Amino acid sequence: MIFDMEMSQHGRNVDDVIADLKAKRVGDARWQDGRTFGLVFDGGPSVHTVAEQAAIMYLHENALNPMAFPSLGEIQNEVVAWTAGLLHGPDTAAGFLTSGGTESIQCAVLAARERCRAERGIEFGEIVVAESAHAAFHKSAHMYGMPIHTTPVGDHWTADVDAMAAAVTDQTVLVVGSAPQFPQGVVDPIPEIAQLAATVGANCHVDACMGGFVLPFAEMLGRPVPPWDFRVDGVHSISADIHKLGYAPKGVSVVLHRTKELRRHQIFLFDAWLGGFYGSPNLQGTRSGLPMAAAWAVMQHLGIDGYVELTGKVLETADRVRAGVSAIDGLRVLGDGDYHLVAIASDPAGDAPLDVFALGDAMAKRDWYLDRQGPPDSLHATVSNGNAAVIDQFLVDLQAGVDEVRGHTTADRTTTYSAVE
Repeated sequence: MIFDMEMSQHGRNVDDVIADLKAKRVGDARWQDGRTFGLVFDGGPSVHTVAEQAAIMYLHENALNPMAFPSLGEIQNEVVAWTAGLLHGPDTAAGFLTSGGTESIQCAVLAARERCRAERGIEFGEIVVAESAHAAFHKSAHMYGMPIHTTPVGDHWTADVDAMAAAVTDQTVLVVGSAPQFPQGVVDPIPEIAQLAATVGANCHVDACMGGFVLPFAEMLGRPVPPWDFRVDGVHSISADIHKLGYAPKGVSVVLHRTKELRRHQIFLFDAWLGGFYGSPNLQGTRSGLPMAAAWAVMQHLGIDGYVELTGKVLETADRVRAGVSAIDGLRVLGDGDYHLVAIASDPAGDAPLDVFALGDAMAKRDWYLDRQGPPDSLHATVSNGNAAVIDQFLVDLQAGVDEVRGHTTADRTTTYSAVE
C-alpha cells in the first residue's frame, strides 16, 4: 500500500477529520457487537462510561514525573496495591503500571537479569520457559542478550517440569510459568516451577497477563483454581493485564514483585547528563496518564462484586463454547482449560477431515474474528463479557462453517497473533 508522503499544507475542520476517521474504521473487527474473541474486552456500557470520562480527564497528563502530577502517583500506587491484594501479595509487595503484558514481562525479565548480576555475578543469565510461554519472553531475551531455553509441554499442554529441570543450569536466572498460558488456556504447575527456580537461586515469574483478573474471581465463585499466585513460596514476580479481563482500555498492565528489593532491579537511574536526574520505573519514559486513570476508574466502578459478576458470566459463556464445540463432529477443544480461553482444533476421530483454518476463513466471512495458532492448527478464542449475548449465534455459525468447509482446505497456513505492516 502506498501512502501520500506529504501532510496537508492547510489544516482541516474538526468534522471532516473525524468523518475520515470513522470511514477508516469500516473494515475493523466488530468488537462492539461481541464478534471478536480477543484484542478488545467489553465490560459493558457503564464500564465504557466511567473509562471514557476518566480518559478525557487525563488525556494530556504525563506520568514521566509524578511530582508534577501527584494524582498519577496516587493512581499507580492504589492500582498496584489493589492488584497485589487480589493476588495475595505480602505486605512487602511492590510494583508498577506498564503499557501492557509485553512490557510487564520485559520488566520482570530485566529484574531477574539485574538481580543475578548483582547477587550471583552472572552477566547475561539464561531463561527457561515452556513452549507455551508468551512470545514476549523470547522478545525480552533478544533485547537483553540473554540465552533462552524452550522446553516441551506435557500431554495436557501444561509445562513439563522435568523437561524444564533438564534445561536449568547454574547460569539460569529466570524460570517461567503461566497462569494460564495463552494457547490452550491451562495453568502451569506453578509450585513445582517455583521450587525448580529455587534450586539454582533463579527468579520465578508467573505470567498471569491472561488470568490475573480472572482466576481470583473464579476462585471466589467456587471454581477450582490450582495454586499460582503469591501464596506459592518462591514466586518472585507476577504480570497481570488490567486491559484484558480487567476491562480497562488499552494499554495498562501491572508487574508485581514480592518485595521492593526485588522491584528495584527493574528501575533505571541516571544522573550523568545535563538534563538532571533521570529515573524510569519501566521501559517507557513519558507515560500517558489516560490508561492509568481509566484503569483506576474501572476498578473502582466494578469493585470485587462487579468483577465476580462479569467473571461468572464469562466462565459460563466459555463453558457453553466448549460444550458447543465438542458437540460438532470433526471439532475438539485442546486441553482441559476451565476458564476463559478456548482452543478449537480438528478432531482426528471425526467422520471427515476438517481444516480449522478453512473454518476460520468461513467464520471471518460471517464477521467473527478468531486467532489462528499452532502447532497444532487451531482457532483461539478469548471469551469475555462482550461475547455472552451473541454466543448462541456464534455456535450456529460455527456449525454452518463446519458444514461449508468439510472436506476442503485452504492454502493459507499463516498464524498471526500480532503483525507488522
